[in-house]
Amino acid sequence: MSVFPEWFWWGAATAAYQIEGAATEDGRTKSIWDTFAATPGRVAGGDTGDIACDHYHRYRDDVRLMAALGLAAYRFSVSWPRIHPRGAGRANPAGLAFYDRLVDELLGAGILPALTLYHWDLPQELEDIGGWANRDTAARFAEYAETMANALGDRVALWSTLNEPWCSAFLGYGSGEHAPGHTDPESALIAAHHLLLGHGLATQALRANLPGGSPVSIVLNLGAIRPASASVLDLDAARRVDALQNRLFLDALLCGRYPDDLLADTAKVSDWSFVRAADLSVISAEIDVLGLNYYGPSEVGISAAVVRDGPQEPSAWPGSAHVVFSNPGFPVTDMGWPVDADGLVEILTRVRRDYGDVPMMVTENGAAYADVIDRDGSLHDVERVNYLREHIAAAAAAIEAGVDLRGYFVWSLLDNFEWAWGYAKRFGIIHVDYATQQRTWKDSALWYQHFLATGELT
Repeated sequence: MSVFPEWFWWGAATAAYQIEGAATEDGRTKSIWDTFAATPGRVAGGDTGDIACDHYHRYRDDVRLMAALGLAAYRFSVSWPRIHPRGAGRANPAGLAFYDRLVDELLGAGILPALTLYHWDLPQELEDIGGWANRDTAARFAEYAETMANALGDRVALWSTLNEPWCSAFLGYGSGEHAPGHTDPESALIAAHHLLLGHGLATQALRANLPGGSPVSIVLNLGAIRPASASVLDLDAARRVDALQNRLFLDALLCGRYPDDLLADTAKVSDWSFVRAADLSVISAEIDVLGLNYYGPSEVGISAAVVRDGPQEPSAWPGSAHVVFSNPGFPVTDMGWPVDADGLVEILTRVRRDYGDVPMMVTENGAAYADVIDRDGSLHDVERVNYLREHIAAAAAAIEAGVDLRGYFVWSLLDNFEWAWGYAKRFGIIHVDYATQQRTWKDSALWYQHFLATGELT
């Protein structure tokens, strides 16, 4: 499509714990996800990331798949406990060597490496002393960023600090759905602040150690939040969710403040005394690109049952546990998530309207479906093809509306360990048989390959 510039970053994304495996090899120690997955009842099917897609051993073959697809860029994350097995201190040479090999393999295939420092796999030793609820973890994260900058700074094309800090904080410390599995609303708010502080300190470390001009980013799962009705209660529910999911992060990063209404909404949960005077100036250090992960919109409101019986705890929405989510009738993915590409245009243009011409990339976009391989070895994932077509068209519409959009990454390159859903959900455009590790191209991979070669959204 002509609206996309020639230099546009077309890519695919993965995360370390979801694909690497090799959980105990070459000095890697446990992350919070190793511990969480090993706890009965936490992950569907009792699945773990111990082997996953065995990418640690198969990365060369996987890079060849990326090259065959025609990717311009590959977004991956680094396993923090592979680099700093104790969460701090001397770096592990074997861990660094793996990412050194991976980056060189990508560059040799003509693919830009886009590195994310943190995609949820906190070293367990740091969690044992408080995790992200402990302010010191932010400082340890900056040390880790410095280690990686010194090791790979000459070759990585884009550095992202955090992936989806909302999930780390509110699913990890609020609802307990994700590692480390805590259910304390104030700890969730503290974790959110310390994650952002870690981003700011890591940004300083990256700027001090990277070659001049190396772009620095953070990746947020921003939401297109819509009220279920025009009632006062539903409008207030949408405002509350928008404050926690969107404005908490956008205001802190881009304006150096937390929203007043958020502070009021959460006043019974916390007095926010964990925020120190200089923190927000650190958090709001300039970034070069804002990464945005989008899967679908959210419709929110208040149900009569919740008003009558009280909110269900624990909740990912501290101070607003009475909000409920619904679907106005959109088709849904295998995750039950509504599909509406207009929401991508909505959130991209909203950021531009409210925060100015912020350079952005869609750093994750994709869908899980119940894929079945045919007898002839083909996999016809028509729904995923349609999903990608519609959302790439939405990205084009956002550019036409004036958004400074610079890249788009499919989630995900491979089927993988899908967090609390284990291996029950498949997001990949390439199918993985976990028993044999055989990779099979789905129709969505063939479609994406054709689109990248021709620019045709057919």
